[in-house]
Amino acid sequence: MTAPARHDSAFWRTVLGAIMIVAIYVGAGWLLLLVMTQSVPSLRLVGLLSEIATGSSPRGLVILLASFAPLLLGTIFVARWWHGRAAGSLFGPNVLRDLRAVLPWLLIVSLLCTTLALFDGDVGRSTRLGTSLRWVGLALPLLAVQITAEEVLFRGYLLAQLGARWRSPWMWMVLPSALFGALHYDPGSFGPNAIWLAIWAFAFGCFAADLTARTGNIGAALALHLVNNFTSMFIVGFYGDLDGLALYTIVINARDFAILAPWLAIDALMIFIGWLMIRLILRV
Repeated sequence: MTAPARHDSAFWRTVLGAIMIVAIYVGAGWLLLLVMTQSVPSLRLVGLLSEIATGSSPRGLVILLASFAPLLLGTIFVARWWHGRAAGSLFGPNVLRDLRAVLPWLLIVSLLCTTLALFDGDVGRSTRLGTSLRWVGLALPLLAVQITAEEVLFRGYLLAQLGARWRSPWMWMVLPSALFGALHYDPGSFGPNAIWLAIWAFAFGCFAADLTARTGNIGAALALHLVNNFTSMFIVGFYGDLDGLALYTIVINARDFAILAPWLAIDALMIFIGWLMIRLILRV
């Protein structure tokens, strides 16, 4: 993963490259907002923007997932134009081989464990099965775009650029994962508990970075990320948080740490189990 980045791994260039990627992503978001402002009546626009921000409806969730396409394309463009790196270098060799090897097993275990949540009294029915089936053909490919965009940016780009410059995991693992966690900090939805969601995202980033370093590609990290997001967005999700297509939702006070903590602990345990499974399957 680091070899293609060694010829152009100056820290200032990586920072400037990251700023360019963010600029492309934000610019695309403003362009989308401009288009919606011109084509959607004002009263309906407010509701639509709320749906997109929370992913609380099928169309809102689909638009939100689609908004990650500029992030993916922007990262590929900056890596190619600014660093002279081929798009394939952001994925690593044998990425599809490792992805295919671990994805089915992760999905099976995750679905089996997720079904246990259905027996909890705080979990209730949400989206109708028919509605989910009508949208899944569009939503699933866009989910793949979303998780690929994040993995390509944080593991394919930042990890490789920083790893080519420094051997210390504090730089290539901890620093991108801390940024990943910070971007998941959402006090508006989770209040004082938002820090724990950010810490969870930070830990996920470290596990994904470790798998990338061990395998030399982002295939395993993609599989872990895809299964985690699929089960939370399409099977059992938190009420009001990207649950527009979730068949079931967990209806709790997410600002109460005593209530939220067991769910976070279970989710963190599933990520840890997934990390162990991948290492056993791929023997890394």
